Amino acid sequence: MEYVYAALILNESGEELNEDNLTNVLDAAGVDVEESRVKALVAALEDVDIDEAVEEATAVPATTGGAAAPAAGDDDEGGEEEEAAEEEEAAEEEEAGDDDEDEGDAGEGLGELFG
Repeated sequence: MEYVYAALILNESGEELNEDNLTNVLDAAGVDVEESRVKALVAALEDVDIDEAVEEATAVPATTGGAAAPAAGDDDEGGEEEEAAEEEEAAEEEEAGDDDEDEGDAGEGLGELFG
């Protein structure tokens, strides 16, 4: 990850993204530089507009835990529907878990019979 951060620093400061500059930034940060990784990153970013890529990445909202964050301006009704769907899913998973436990209990009984 340090290599990407170094590339972002070079881009932000207006410096050319090349192997020497990237290595210098990494050295200054105290990173043990692997020359092959530097070459690979410089080659991978050769035709990439970093500013555009960062803009696109920040335009997509981040989600955590598999649940989408509500968009600005959404009313509470959508959130209630999501909560109801999540509760229903959790109940289904719990029921499925109960079935597994019942099967496990039957297996334990048979194990005791046959030693």
